[in-house]
Amino acid sequence: MYLDTGALYRALGLKVLRQGAEVADDAHMAQLVEATDIDLKERDGKLEVFLDGEEVSALIRTPEVSQMASRVSALKAVRRRLFELQRALARRGSVVAEGRDIGTVVFPEAEVKIFLDASAKERARRRSKELRAAGRQVGLEETSREMEERDRRDRERELAPLRKADDALTIDSSSLDAEAVAERVIREIRGRALEN
Repeated sequence: MYLDTGALYRALGLKVLRQGAEVADDAHMAQLVEATDIDLKERDGKLEVFLDGEEVSALIRTPEVSQMASRVSALKAVRRRLFELQRALARRGSVVAEGRDIGTVVFPEAEVKIFLDASAKERARRRSKELRAAGRQVGLEETSREMEERDRRDRERELAPLRKADDALTIDSSSLDAEAVAERVIREIRGRALEN
């Protein structure tokens, strides 16, 4: 199963935006996250994200939701609840998990850890292209600024900050296409399997 943990935080971010909830209100956010049902399902090879029973996969990929996801991910009650959810989803079977704290906090015992990176310029170019393909008119500078802000907030948060696990392989994908990255990851997985 592909476990996109960022999708979980994005789904909650969408709910917070819809409700106009105040992120600084810890008690309210704790109640909100406990009363929220988020699930991931694979259908026809695609990941679908469900928020309180509603399929929201496309709705959670906006810049506004990305920023809110980053803000709510810094809250202790949110991290605790979504940590439990990520572990529960992983108990369904083998998973490939993606997220900013996967190798350091959620699954520190993972057999293979990959820290996938790219230059800020390339990441902004890719994200702008993705957003334009989804029909949003965004500029490269605006996208770059939003990504830098989100990265800074995620690196500096007290709980589960964005950082590379000590035993993770770093792959800089700045000049690699998706196929080349996949080949490197598969090579690493096979190499680890042979070691064990």
